[in-house]
Amino acid sequence: MLKRIHHIAIICSDYQKSKHFYTEILGLEIIREVYRKERLSYKLDLALNDVYVIELFSFPNPPARVSRPETCGMRHLAFEVLSLETAIKRLETYNIKTEPIRIDEFTQKRFTFFEDPDKLPIELYEI
Repeated sequence: MLKRIHHIAIICSDYQKSKHFYTEILGLEIIREVYRKERLSYKLDLALNDVYVIELFSFPNPPARVSRPETCGMRHLAFEVLSLETAIKRLETYNIKTEPIRIDEFTQKRFTFFEDPDKLPIELYEI
């Protein structure tokens, strides 16, 4: 029945700041950008390695996301990386702090977390 995840939708509080974060800092590619006047909302479709992955939305005055304490719902967004050190160094050039590197107790793979501009937790998982 299910084949794969088609996309993840994210609502941001500051469209230009989040657009910069996901495209310039994380390096996602813009597929299309649409301003929906009737909703006062942008919709930005983003790809990673030519695969459509994220819809970034803006809406007027969205409520803040509760991240701590952890609540029901989506916990975080995770991206695979070849080297945590390389990814962390890139984030540091934008003054983005990451948590200390941890080891997945089941796979023995290394990972870390950081946050997007709206404090959505993002994981980097080394493959």
